[in-house]
Amino acid sequence: MNLPEKPAADSSNDQSLALEGFLPYRLARAAEIISRQFATLYRERHGLTRPEWRTLATIGQFNRITATEIGLHSSMHKTKVSRAIRALEQRKWITRHADQIDRRVEHIELTREGRTHYRDLVTLARTYEARLLQTLGQTGAGQLEAGISAIENRFTGS
Repeated sequence: MNLPEKPAADSSNDQSLALEGFLPYRLARAAEIISRQFATLYRERHGLTRPEWRTLATIGQFNRITATEIGLHSSMHKTKVSRAIRALEQRKWITRHADQIDRRVEHIELTREGRTHYRDLVTLARTYEARLLQTLGQTGAGQLEAGISAIENRFTGS
């Protein structure tokens, strides 16, 4: 891609913003690059979309969960969660059971086949994460972890 030449530094022009140097943009861009690379792996291996992967990962992490809880945990809109649940159910990777007290609520669990795919995806995810950490090196990985934690603590109170 041919970008226009960068303008010369001009201290009188404090109304401009170099997007490539703006930290929120850089964080979002880096996250998107990494997410796309990982998506290629699980799409090729299991034919999953991003919402399906996140939904499967969340169900596998908690064993039994509701759609609302999946959305909250994975930061996905309820429509995406609903579609992902439907797709995973069609593959027979999950089951849904109505709550005994509130029939409007469904508890979602992995089937035996779903657990098999989930375990494979866990291995795939850990391998991918290890490669990223290796790229950063021990010092860089520690600094990144500290930076992310600082941002999360400051803005979410977690």
